[in-house]
Amino acid sequence: MDFYLNFAAYQLNTRMSGNSSSVTSILDQLSASGHKKVVFCNDPDTGLKAIIAIHDTTLGPALGGTRMWNYNSEAEALEDVLRLSKAMTYKAAISGLNLGGGKAVIIGDSRKAKTEALMRSYGRFIKNLNGEFVTAEDMGTTTRDMEYIRMETNHVTGVPESIGGAGDPAPITAKGVFLGIKACVKEVYGTDMLAGRSVVVQGIGNVGEHLVDLLRKENVEVYVSDINEERLQQVARKYKAKAIEADKIFTIGADIYAPCALGATVNDKTIKKMKFAIIAGSANNQLGDEELHGQLLLDKGILYAPDYLINAGGLINCYSELTGFGKKRTMQLTENIYNATREVIKLSKAENIPTNLAASRIAEKRIADIKKIKSSY
Repeated sequence: MDFYLNFAAYQLNTRMSGNSSSVTSILDQLSASGHKKVVFCNDPDTGLKAIIAIHDTTLGPALGGTRMWNYNSEAEALEDVLRLSKAMTYKAAISGLNLGGGKAVIIGDSRKAKTEALMRSYGRFIKNLNGEFVTAEDMGTTTRDMEYIRMETNHVTGVPESIGGAGDPAPITAKGVFLGIKACVKEVYGTDMLAGRSVVVQGIGNVGEHLVDLLRKENVEVYVSDINEERLQQVARKYKAKAIEADKIFTIGADIYAPCALGATVNDKTIKKMKFAIIAGSANNQLGDEELHGQLLLDKGILYAPDYLINAGGLINCYSELTGFGKKRTMQLTENIYNATREVIKLSKAENIPTNLAASRIAEKRIADIKKIKSSY
């Protein structure tokens, strides 16, 4: 059977109109968040159920990772992909990259439901977007999965170095977070020297472990926490860090909290308990409510490094792969995270606004400026 008959992609553009209440509700969500397009992917033969969200392509093609997660509902998956894809727009813009923002989610258990056929089927949906969306690995997907996708489309990055890719982005992501921490320490303590400081790293996956390594090399006192007890003890021993239970994180009187796992750990309950001077980590969507909790942190005097700013190393790594930049240029772009963080803090202080709002304004200004250039010819 012809591919286009056998695979269905239901595209929703922000300019479309519909009569059904469910479609109207989705379109209202897209309009409110400024999304350009959402593609729903369904392939009964492989079990693929995925959503690709393209937020903005002013600066370039939308690039974002593909997350595979066992969501409780399709509505939950849609909410996640809309939020994540918008953050990618801001991440690329504030990092000075010529990329737009996008994200994708595959609904399912990555440990049980993922197959070569499923990933290659998903790759064909990406191919049909004709370069408007480029993907990479994310939670629940690997470089091997990106290889399967590449069998069907070239619009994928983050493939292994052995086949011409930039390889594992985790070390670069951790480096960016590390530099963001240093920029915040400079603001709070007057120097960016980290020796003698204390950091709680919550979540010690690939990025979290690399961050622990960088911190310990600077003689930082590191506390680590993870839901995987075996890995927690292993990393604690390897780096001579202190293992703590998850429910003890916010009782530790450390200088810095570095969330490196799932988002929304900065919320009404946790902010009340916090004694940290700085929050700076790699997790996406760290604030439970961007507007509310950004302001609460400002009011409490806790300096927050916007997640999409300091965790941009992975995106920079993928961008370098697309453009053919070498490792030296990749590191130069990553090192700019330090200065970019300092600029966000400067604007936050000057206008007495939360750092997440300051970062958004800087990103939005760049997008608006480039849009003017593109409309001039």
